[in-house]
Amino acid sequence: MRSRRVVITGMGALTPIGNTLSDYWNGLINGKSGAAPITYFDTSKFKTQFACELKGFDPLDYFDRKDVRKYDRFTQYALVSTDEAVIDSGIDLEKENKDQIGVIWGSGIGGLETFQNEVIEFQKGDGTPRFNPFFIPKFIPDIASGMISIKYGFTGPNFATVSACASSSNAIIDALNYIRLGYADIMIAGGSEAGITIAGIGGFNALHALSKRNDDPSKASRPFDKDRDGFVLGEGAGSLVLEEYEHAIARGANIYANLSGGGLSADAYHITAPHPEGLGAIKVMRNCLKDSNTNTQDVDLINVHGTSTTLGDIAEVKAVKEVFGEHAYGININSTKSMTGHLLGAAGAIEAIACIMSIKEGVVPPTINHQNDDENIDSKLNFTFGKFQKREVNVAMSNTFGFGGHNACLLFKKLNL
Repeated sequence: MRSRRVVITGMGALTPIGNTLSDYWNGLINGKSGAAPITYFDTSKFKTQFACELKGFDPLDYFDRKDVRKYDRFTQYALVSTDEAVIDSGIDLEKENKDQIGVIWGSGIGGLETFQNEVIEFQKGDGTPRFNPFFIPKFIPDIASGMISIKYGFTGPNFATVSACASSSNAIIDALNYIRLGYADIMIAGGSEAGITIAGIGGFNALHALSKRNDDPSKASRPFDKDRDGFVLGEGAGSLVLEEYEHAIARGANIYANLSGGGLSADAYHITAPHPEGLGAIKVMRNCLKDSNTNTQDVDLINVHGTSTTLGDIAEVKAVKEVFGEHAYGININSTKSMTGHLLGAAGAIEAIACIMSIKEGVVPPTINHQNDDENIDSKLNFTFGKFQKREVNVAMSNTFGFGGHNACLLFKKLNL
């Protein structure tokens, strides 16, 4: 069954720099930063007072009030981005066998805001346990995949993946393999996250993981820069329609790219820190290249995990150099987190979309906010600093690494490769 080829036929994006696929891509190309002071709650007591929130997103533009009360924001984001992806794919749902369409969705945290607010409300009361009847179904991480299937009537494989910041990349890899194995002809895969909450900011501050550049938020996410001081929390969703190639051709679908392979590995090292020599990252990239039957010299672009953390950036660059050798200097490397912030479980999906658009458009988005080289990072590599670069991108790789040592890597190719 591994001979079944898998392609991307639809995409949807809801991000801090654009609430549609086209707006997201334009934001990337123009080096737009999504970071700004937090508006969702009073941050005066927090060490970090900014994040990459969605701009101009009103759930009532998409759902009625009853549904808004039933869905945590991470589920709202999942449904909105998937609606765009399904429309973009041109699938005629009246003609499709919905038993052959499944959903695999990733979220690192799920409904954190729902959990937080219910506990806060309980503490305000008289101690009697009174909880919203939607409390449990609103916050569980699998509810997004369930609601997508319910909305469209997709009765194929359906579940959620949770591997911290690698969650949506894991979802895409699982979806790829389900199609390869013949369990489905079409899979919706992606991820969503809505972690910009009191608990989210407070928790990551306690880990000393977030930037505290409150005086200049737009320049806070600065991967590979000497003065980086942590990542910037983002939110949103990315959704992809994966389809078996012959099925896509038969219905005359627009095909963006091949999803040629995926790799997985574990650091087995530390609860939050990467292995300092990037051993897990080395393994996952090599596993991905092997799975996709791709030579190192064929890779044109790597959208790295690149969170703007001191340890993570250094370890990942070491891994890239180890895997690609001299060819590393001919690859465009970029971190779109410099613009979107870190979408945690949704990061893999929106960064996969960025890779696919680079293949389609022949443009590599920049890594913004670089000012000073870090002596621990090889400055001769092409990090696409400052401005987009035009080049033919035939093969693009996307890395995502999560707390707990979870590593996932995706590889996309032009259709004719």
